[in-house]
Amino acid sequence: MTRVKQQKPAASPAPAPSIPAIPKPDVPARLAALPGLPIGELKAEWRRLFATEPPPYNRRFLESRLAYRIQELAYGGLRPETIARLDALGEQFDGRNITFRRIRHEQRPIAGTRLIREYQGVEHVVTVTRDGYEWQGRPYRSLSAIARAITGTRWNGWTFFGIRPRSGA
Repeated sequence: MTRVKQQKPAASPAPAPSIPAIPKPDVPARLAALPGLPIGELKAEWRRLFATEPPPYNRRFLESRLAYRIQELAYGGLRPETIARLDALGEQFDGRNITFRRIRHEQRPIAGTRLIREYQGVEHVVTVTRDGYEWQGRPYRSLSAIARAITGTRWNGWTFFGIRPRSGA
């Protein structure tokens, strides 16, 4: 005997949450209030303005993104043409290489630079290459990967090797 599956009626999609428009005169007061809000209220504001759960980032990140969003809802965001142009410029600059998007060429040490770090009595030498880094004869795309290979734990590579971004970059 063959069973016939009964079709369940398709559930209607949930209506998209309504994101409130922000009157332009309210913007300065709302921006000024952000630093004084408890973190719980910042997260509630995120839910209201983005209609998503807040990311698990620090307070400073939430405040800056909320400040941008408040202004975006009051004054309007970037035009699609501007976004497309910025994307094209970004790809032209970094060639779709995510590593270079995170750390721009101006901020990376110059190719040929040797980074030396002593860890647990062993000296480790990393050479900066044009496309990344080299350690023990192997190429790596990031200093964090090298720091992890050395220590066995996750590290920020720049912190592990004591590199600070150049000022003004």
